[in-house]
This record gives sequence, C-alpha cells and structure tokens, in this order.
Amino acid sequence: MKLWGRILWTFLSGPRGRKGAFNSWKSHSSLAGTQQSAAGVVSHWTQVFEERGIPDARESSEYIVAHVLGAKTFQSLRPVLWNKPLTPKQLQCIQELCSHRLQRMPVQYILGEWDFQGLTLKMVPPVFIPRPETEELVEWVLEEVAQRPSAVGAQGGPLILEVGCGSGAIALSLLNQLPKSHVIAVDKEEAAVSLTRENAQRLQLQDRIRIISLDVTSEGCWTHLLPWGPMDLVVSNPPYIFHKDMGQLAPEIYSYEDLVALDGGEEGMDIITHILTLAPRLLNAPGSIFLEVDPRHPELVGSWLQSRPDLNLRLMAVRKDFCGRSRFLHVQKSAP
Repeated sequence: MKLWGRILWTFLSGPRGRKGAFNSWKSHSSLAGTQQSAAGVVSHWTQVFEERGIPDARESSEYIVAHVLGAKTFQSLRPVLWNKPLTPKQLQCIQELCSHRLQRMPVQYILGEWDFQGLTLKMVPPVFIPRPETEELVEWVLEEVAQRPSAVGAQGGPLILEVGCGSGAIALSLLNQLPKSHVIAVDKEEAAVSLTRENAQRLQLQDRIRIISLDVTSEGCWTHLLPWGPMDLVVSNPPYIFHKDMGQLAPEIYSYEDLVALDGGEEGMDIITHILTLAPRLLNAPGSIFLEVDPRHPELVGSWLQSRPDLNLRLMAVRKDFCGRSRFLHVQKSAP
C-alpha cells in the first residue's frame, strides 16, 4: 500500500503518457541469457528504474519479481529463494513485466491483481485502482455499523448502495466483513460493472450484490434504484479531483486509468452533489452517506448542504486520512 500511496497521490513533474517511456530497455536485458538470483534481479531492475526516473523503483521491482515467483511480496518469499538462480523463462517474464513499468504502467495493472482489505481483486485497465486511503473509508463504515443498530436493515444487516463501484473494492469488502449485508453497486462504465461482477464471483460474494449499469447524473436515475430500497447506507469514492489539477497527475494515472473516475469538475463537486441530491430519495431516516473527498471539500460540502435544507441532510463528521488530510465525510439524513 505504501507503494501506491506514494506513486499515485504525489503529483509528478515531467512529460505525461507513454511518449516518455524508456524505449531502449533491451539494453538492460543481459540478464536474460544468464542465471541470476531473485535478489540480484531485484537489484538490477531497481537500478534500471532509478536511472529512468521510475517512482518507487525498488518496490516496483520487488513486486514484479515476487509475482513471477508466485508470491505477493518479495519479503514473503522463503529466504532460500532469494539467492536461488532463476530460470531463463522466469527472467524473460520479469523482463517483459518490467518493460511495462518502464512505460509507467501501474504495478497493479502489470500484476493483474491487488489486495484491498484482505481481498485479492482482479485489476484491469482502465478501471480505477483502489487507493490505500479508501481502506480507511471502509473501516469507518464498519465502525459505524457496529456502533449504530439503526444502520442495520430488516435482514439483520444493512442494505448499502455504492456509487461508482470500479473494481468492486468497497462493496466487496463490506460484504465480506458484514455477513448479513447486501449491496447495490452502480457504475456508468461497463468495464467497471463487468470487473465488479467478476471479482464478486471470484470471491463467491455474488449472491448478496446487485451490480447495475447506471449514471447517477442522468435525470430520474433514482427511479431505477427504488425497487431495491430503501437503503440504510450510501458509500462512495466519487470523482473528486478539481479539474484544474488533472494536468498534474502522475503518468501512471493520466495515461492508464479512466480519467472520468477522477475528474470531479471545476471544484471537484460535480458527482458529489449528484450523490447528495439522490441519496435522500433512497435512504431510510436516519440513513447515512459516507464519502471520500478532497481535503478542500468538507467546507464546500458543508456550505452546499446549508444551501439545500430541502434535502434534510446534515454533515455529521469529518475524518482525516493516515496523512492527516481531511478525507472522509459522514452525512446523515434526518426526518423531514
């Protein structure tokens, strides 16, 4: 998680996209015809990555080598394997994967999977890759459900709506840790809907989730959700980056991920306000909305809610992420 936090939430300077990729990586392929240890290969590619300005060079090379050797992390490999010579096939595979990293492809897409809240999720570009901050959003929702009986639905667990399901990270984590819960997961991108469905099946959670292709900005979209409600919770990590900041994103993000899942409009509020407008129609009272946002948003959301008393929503709490930034909001519906 440290790797992803540093690579993708630090704005990087320099040219974006694949044009800046290292095209002469084959000059570093002398390993292919010889036998080298896993530790030696990690050191070799760390040096190559550092020379080409690839962020988190050692972590990237360790993840790739570990993946080829059948492990999640290099540290989880048995020490005896660190110095065991790799086969030519393994060396070739590592070289091919490292060539993608030289093109600034995110490690998650290179490996084809990533762990989130203890679940291994399939990752496919351009579906949004879950960030470590979002694990904290899930943890906050779990805390609230544990503390508030009112958040528990008629079936003994809450009925949860996730807006913008992406890979299914939030929805499936909540299903996994709330055995009696049910989730309605929506996303307007078919690639995301398909990936969430596949991840649900891989984790055998498909019986408690309904995955719907839906654009929450479309007029009357809430009518498509009414048959499944009323909901106890709405959870979302919506697009919230200010449009003016999009050009500063790292090449890993800008060239490979779906930018629609990141761009929140002029003040990063476009989808947030749609969710807040939609939620009162679907929520029980006192139902809750949990959002991941930009640190500038708590004040903006608070002011916006004050301007819309008809929604009967109140900003209950703001929580900081592990870097001390105001990152999460809890908004609650009150009775009219």
